[in-house]
Amino acid sequence: MTATVAQAASVTRPGEQVGLSGGYPLPEGVVIAVDTFSVGRADRPNAPDVIGNIPFLVWASPYKILGARIQPIVSQPTGFIHTRNPAPLPDRNVSFLYNPFIGSVFAWDLGRGFGVSYLLGAYLPFGDRGSLGLGFAGTPIAPQIASATIRQSFTATYVGDGSYNITAALTYGLTADPRARFGGLVGQALGPQAQADSLNLDLTMVKKFGKFEIGPVAYMSTDLPVNRGDPLYRTYQRAGQIAVGGLVGYNFGRFSVQAYVTRDVVARDTLTRAGLRQQTEETRGWFRLILPLYAPNAGQAVAPPPGPLMTKS
Repeated sequence: MTATVAQAASVTRPGEQVGLSGGYPLPEGVVIAVDTFSVGRADRPNAPDVIGNIPFLVWASPYKILGARIQPIVSQPTGFIHTRNPAPLPDRNVSFLYNPFIGSVFAWDLGRGFGVSYLLGAYLPFGDRGSLGLGFAGTPIAPQIASATIRQSFTATYVGDGSYNITAALTYGLTADPRARFGGLVGQALGPQAQADSLNLDLTMVKKFGKFEIGPVAYMSTDLPVNRGDPLYRTYQRAGQIAVGGLVGYNFGRFSVQAYVTRDVVARDTLTRAGLRQQTEETRGWFRLILPLYAPNAGQAVAPPPGPLMTKS
């Protein structure tokens, strides 16, 4: 895997809220487990396979504040890298923990099939750095997991009579420590990691036909401007992308599945340490399992849950 200079991608995985009606409140008392798995690879030769898994659990509590249902949520994402190095360099498989997320969704039912929600939570800096290097020379795969990050998401959903899912989810990630460090001796040797705030926008337009659902999806992400006067950011490279794709899903009754494929149509290029420009446009496949664990009212339909929480990549 070719090394690059500092670049902190969005903390929340762009596209992770695609396909979910996160603006619409769940029925009271429902508990839902969701797992979103994705794998992607950039276009350039020898680009690694980048894999992420985002499990989360959400509970639609009986409590409300200002008319919004309180829905606590927790997540522990993980990441995997499989390098595709040119011969004679050996390939490597690396797995690592993202920072766990804790927070809550506050969801309002506005009537006529419309809902909005506000998510507030934090990624706690307890993940590992997933280094591809050895010892103190290791390079973090996700330098942004060195810092705690405050997440806010604003989501609007239209479900109509239950046969639609038209959702827009805007997520703002606020870095708590712009000069965060990893712990231990390796963290001391690596020094401060460049951090940046970020914005994501996930879009869904899905129509349901009986147990099937199908429709276009898209997402966008960008990190926000950093202090170029700080020596830490002199070699910092901004990240950003626009991706489009399509989603299909099926409701099996006891659980639902969704699959979608997305393709970057715009992405910021990066430079290697040797100063060579490399493309970052990727194609990514996604698979999601939605499993209601508890519904207090037998036979009650369970709407798709709020968007999962995640992670850095």
